[in-house]
Amino acid sequence: MPEPRTGGRTAGRQPPRIRLADLLVALSGVADLGMALPIGSSVRAALVAVDLAHHLRWPERDISAVFYAALLQHIGCTAYSHEVTSLFEDEQSVKRAALATDFSRPREVVLGYLPRITSDAPPGQRLRTVRSALLHSRRMTVGYRTANCETAALVARRLSLPEATRLALLDNFEWWNGGGGPRGLRGDDISPVSRLVNVAGFAVFFDGIGGPDAARQALARRSGRYLDPEVVEAFMVRADELLARTNAGDVSDRLLATEPEPHRRVTDDSALDDALRVFGEAVDLKSPYFHGHSATVSRLAAEACCRLGQPTEAVVLAGRAGLVHDIGRVAVATGVWEHAGPLGSDAWQQVRLHAYHSEQILARSAGLAAVARLAGAHHERLDGGGYHRGIPGAQLSVPARVIAVADRYAALVSDRPQRPAQTPAQARAILGGEARDGRLDPDAVRAVVSAAEGTTGGRATPPAGLTRRQVDVLRLMAQGLSNRAIADRLVISPRTAEHHVQDVYARIGVTSRAAAALFAMEHGLLQPVASEMRSSADAGRIVPPRSSFRTTGSRSTGARRKAL
Repeated sequence: MPEPRTGGRTAGRQPPRIRLADLLVALSGVADLGMALPIGSSVRAALVAVDLAHHLRWPERDISAVFYAALLQHIGCTAYSHEVTSLFEDEQSVKRAALATDFSRPREVVLGYLPRITSDAPPGQRLRTVRSALLHSRRMTVGYRTANCETAALVARRLSLPEATRLALLDNFEWWNGGGGPRGLRGDDISPVSRLVNVAGFAVFFDGIGGPDAARQALARRSGRYLDPEVVEAFMVRADELLARTNAGDVSDRLLATEPEPHRRVTDDSALDDALRVFGEAVDLKSPYFHGHSATVSRLAAEACCRLGQPTEAVVLAGRAGLVHDIGRVAVATGVWEHAGPLGSDAWQQVRLHAYHSEQILARSAGLAAVARLAGAHHERLDGGGYHRGIPGAQLSVPARVIAVADRYAALVSDRPQRPAQTPAQARAILGGEARDGRLDPDAVRAVVSAAEGTTGGRATPPAGLTRRQVDVLRLMAQGLSNRAIADRLVISPRTAEHHVQDVYARIGVTSRAAAALFAMEHGLLQPVASEMRSSADAGRIVPPRSSFRTTGSRSTGARRKAL
């Protein structure tokens, strides 16, 4: 973010003093919506987990790890959305069904999981859904678990959370009987924090479906299979008490009161920026089309506000809102975002609500109130024709006008399912036309375009010992391309491409493309925005990112086309 700094602190400003737990309680709404759960589900699970750890007389250090691991248990839920969407129309309904299914019992898979995902499938997609589940379920499960766990662990590392929290998130899908993954651990080899957090998570999920009795029954069935039987037994003794505390009063305040001392705090600007950025980038993982979008909007919005002579506070606010303006995307199925044809009325209404969801998630933290208001306004227009509020220009601040243009510019120069990326000149012309039509602020357009055209890309030295060619490979991996597609793009053999991919994984310490994409975003390797999605032979038409799965069937088309 282009802001003046002195000694690691923004010049002339008091550093933030936000409690990290307060920030994570708010941003845990990203994981809730991404799993199609009510906002607050992660907070409830964390409260049960912390209370249970206290009853088990765990030391405060371990309870602190439980606190954070429970809040972030599902933060990697976006990591495999693109791949799941290549098989199922609505990946969120599949996630919801998976939470309710005991996959250690084949009968429940056949009589429970398959009917659930089939009934939730849109008309015309049910045969495709069943076929995809039967043909690809094993491969999808392994890929989802790996991407989810590695992404969550990277988020924990970037937030400087306890190592026990990071390890717990890596073990999130390990089963007590060894049948889980991705690491195939069993019994006491699984992180004890993960074992406790999983019991709490299932308890809260099934309590929400059918109350304490449903929670007890679900845990009893999973005891010794998914779950540590000793932790389940400890929960059963106090089930009513533990769950009752999550259903009365302000659960967030109650959870915050349980955080072990000393409380972690975000005490400088860069730490707050980093925390917001990692959540924005986790949501950008939802589709290869969005990788790097939030960081780009942040950079353009902050630089444009500088060029317009805005005070430092406005520059910082614009940059921060840019980092998290699109976290509400997580509430909308990836199939909607990646739909190449016209959107129907229902899908369009979901899209229009994503700015509302961004604002609602952020507003849960008092320290992010100003960021929430600005993030929620990134699709407003001067003529009042924007969303989600339809605010007219007279009520839009300069940062709000700027972030709207920055978001529009970053989207225009990136590929989208319905169109190829525009050149900077084309984007400039489109924005100019929208300014003349009274939708965008002309000064904001000039400032954003000037900021974009003044951007210099690239790093002097790639991170993690990567070579320039490996950075090229990493960028293509982040876009969702298969090894063969990478080979075609770089004019190398598939075997050489596979060697590069494996070498990249080894150097950055991950094994999934989602975690590799998050690493690339963290280190700015996807910037500046550039279209890498088409070969010269494909110029003028969009080539969607390739999934590792073969798709079947076709998407239904909506009543009208809308720009996303």
